[in-house]
Amino acid sequence: MLIGFFLSLLLGVVPFSGNFTNAVTPTATAPVSALSFSKGVQKTVLDNGLTVLTKEVHTAPVVSVQVWYKVGSRNEIKGENGISHQLEHLMFKGTNDRPVQFGRLFSALGSQFNAFTSYDETAYFGTVQRDKLEALLTLEADRMENSLIGTEQLTSEKRVVISELQGYQNFPSIRLGEAVMRSAFPNRAYGLPVGGTKADVEKFTVEQVRNYYQTYYSPENATLVITGDFATEPVLKVVKETFGKLSKRPKTATTRSTAPVATPTPGAKKAPIVLKQPGSAALLQAVYPLPDIKHPDVPAIDVMDAILTGGRSSRLYQALVESGLASSVSGGAAELIEPGWYDISATAAPGQELPKIAQVLQQSLAKLQQQPVTPEELNRAKTQLQASFVLGNQDITSQASQLGYNQTVAGDYRFIEQYLAAIAKVTPAQVQKVAKTYLNPAKQTLGFFEPTQPDGQPGTSGAGSGRTVENFSPGKPVDPAELAKYLPAATSATDSTKQSLPEQFTLANGLRVLLLPDHSVPTVNLSGQIDAGTQFDGNQKAGLANLTATNLINGTQTKNALTIAKTLEDRGASLDFSASREGVNVSGEGLSTNLPILIQTLADVAQNATFSEDQLELSRQRALTSLKVQLDDPNGLGRQVFQQAIYPENHPFHSFPTVESLKSITRDDLLRFYKEHYRPDTTTIALVGDFEPAKVKELLNQAFGKWQATGKPLVLKLPTVPLPQTLTRLNKVIPGKTEAVTYIGYNGISRKDPRFYAALVLNQILGGDTLSSRLGTEVRDRQGLTYGIYSAFAAGINPGPFLIQMQTAPGDAQKAIASTVALLKQLRQQGVTEAEFNTAKRSITNSYPVDLANPSDVSSIILSNAVLGLSRAEIREFPQRIQAVTMTQVKQAIEDLIQPENVVIVTAGPGDTTPKGS
Repeated sequence: MLIGFFLSLLLGVVPFSGNFTNAVTPTATAPVSALSFSKGVQKTVLDNGLTVLTKEVHTAPVVSVQVWYKVGSRNEIKGENGISHQLEHLMFKGTNDRPVQFGRLFSALGSQFNAFTSYDETAYFGTVQRDKLEALLTLEADRMENSLIGTEQLTSEKRVVISELQGYQNFPSIRLGEAVMRSAFPNRAYGLPVGGTKADVEKFTVEQVRNYYQTYYSPENATLVITGDFATEPVLKVVKETFGKLSKRPKTATTRSTAPVATPTPGAKKAPIVLKQPGSAALLQAVYPLPDIKHPDVPAIDVMDAILTGGRSSRLYQALVESGLASSVSGGAAELIEPGWYDISATAAPGQELPKIAQVLQQSLAKLQQQPVTPEELNRAKTQLQASFVLGNQDITSQASQLGYNQTVAGDYRFIEQYLAAIAKVTPAQVQKVAKTYLNPAKQTLGFFEPTQPDGQPGTSGAGSGRTVENFSPGKPVDPAELAKYLPAATSATDSTKQSLPEQFTLANGLRVLLLPDHSVPTVNLSGQIDAGTQFDGNQKAGLANLTATNLINGTQTKNALTIAKTLEDRGASLDFSASREGVNVSGEGLSTNLPILIQTLADVAQNATFSEDQLELSRQRALTSLKVQLDDPNGLGRQVFQQAIYPENHPFHSFPTVESLKSITRDDLLRFYKEHYRPDTTTIALVGDFEPAKVKELLNQAFGKWQATGKPLVLKLPTVPLPQTLTRLNKVIPGKTEAVTYIGYNGISRKDPRFYAALVLNQILGGDTLSSRLGTEVRDRQGLTYGIYSAFAAGINPGPFLIQMQTAPGDAQKAIASTVALLKQLRQQGVTEAEFNTAKRSITNSYPVDLANPSDVSSIILSNAVLGLSRAEIREFPQRIQAVTMTQVKQAIEDLIQPENVVIVTAGPGDTTPKGS
């Protein structure tokens, strides 16, 4: 239930922000407009005022159900900051008729579900196999009217919300953002954090939250969106039977202060807000007031944003990042029900001063105000915005979210089409006008975060070996048979036998290709892996694989970095490289007309990268900044210490970049690594999308045919990693943090281990889902000790760690650890029940078709299966392999893989959370 989720969701699918890294030729406006997004949408308003939007999309056997309430932090009065978000959490705690954690019900249905709170809206969404549609509707209707909001529920969920809010305070960017927004909008609810403040959350009463629920969670204040594989008339009949019987609720007036966008009186600029606190990198944030979403200037504002921050070719990237002043820059326009704002954020490069960055930023904005943008820039920006819309709506969940957002915030589900039509008509004069109007220095609120911590010092550490304090006895596991009586009826098994299999072939040079045509959307999704991962780094040159991967796109024998960027961004395509342990991940997407450009660019950089000294130096500085940020983040530092405690120094999984290793890497190192490890016979490419396989084969042969490898590729033989001899406890202190992050685990299994499928079923029961697993039920739901807890087997080509991760208040860390270890012991001693076992298998197999409904996810799954050495048919047979797991196999997996006496426990965060004497 991520309050920040709305950002990642909306940046991809609505005209909310322009920090687009994926950008289609200037002629691409035609296919986008022709998409006619709202075609086939039926709007129905029930007698009780509920707006229902239905859209049949028969591309996959799944449906998405979303309920959007027109209430968010905008509606909160003084002293109630965060009440919308608190209520969102409570909506999962059960109803009068179903007094059970709703996450467990959704999980049992195989739903991929979540919720988020934003400024103007709170939304709940789930995507399931089509036969579970009626069950989802029944559950959503139930919690619209009958949610349990009592003392017990509020007390435990307050602790969870405070843990969430404190977790955000670990990040300097969020602390700076909150300070800037408070200053920019001192008398408006938009100036307060969406999630709320600890002070207000602690004071919420049951009556207060219940009144808020009664006021805003009413049919006439909600939009129900259903997209996917269903027939409209029978579904509307079910909607009327479930939601139609809910009654309208009387509204109580809420007083709040709003402010229109006004021209400021001439005067001096506000002095920057300066936060001097423990942290890593120096940060800048600038905020400018904007009009509301219905204002006619909105399309031009978003085009302006794309010109400023839309990818590598954008003005601010060139002025700040390519100049070496900043490690990153981003921007976004928040266009909401009430007047919003434009936000520009930058992270300083090592040794660079924030006032200098602010000065160059202001010069760039002034230039935009003084001179019209070029036709090339204008076309690129329009293309990015329009392509982003298509690429962001490839799956039905995103389409439902788009409709819900349009209806709730813009007041019309057809808004996006009017918006895209207006984007196509934006002129250079309009861009210049909105830049002059809204990027006014007198309206600016500027903030600086200046870290006080010495560079790269992660703080002290305490180490010990011993027992966690056994002061806790876990409750009895929730019986799924008991849960079943609250589940609405839904019958049917997964049928994945219809899933098309990719065509697989190998080029003459050994490059492996998987092709899966999908003509449902005019897009292409490319996933690739080159066996040139960080396992080849070694400790002395840790960071080499990643620097090589990120520099691929920085120039070839015929194109410099900017030319490559424009080649892609002019067409709305993106191509990214990042090194992981076992390979370099390649991800690309674009409209289907641009597949040749994607393939040609990939082929060029894989064969002809030049690794210029200038670009290497810039990327090194960015890597050093990233390292500082990682060492200052309890998640990043905790994971590093955890892995280094599990894997010996001679194991590639022990290796992490250091300041020294990054500084020691030369251009010759990159050229050597590139020559040794970038080979066609260690490269795999998967393509899913709107193409003809015969044409793609021809294209691939032309692009990659001359790429040849000599000799045999290097294959590492990794040392065997035994379990720790005893329980090991490590603690890392990071100054200035508010929440601790804990990792618990040890080395696990590989993907091809015969126990893998049994381990997946076991993990689903233990910690596969924060709301429905044993760990989630006990540590999060019953005790309220953590915002999030999960377990996972990181199984790759080689065995990776089995780990449990959680976030807690420092004072709660020890109790949460003791609870977790006790749960592992309980699992080992008592095993799992037949009902848990069957529910876990159903949950995994029922949610799998949802993964297959997104072409982007399908390309990743196909690639992963191939790289891991699995059969082409794995994508089809996976559910059957889960169903075939026996209770005997799960018992054996517990015996082999759950070892509570031998765990490594690492906590990173504020203060010492290690128990005394351990």
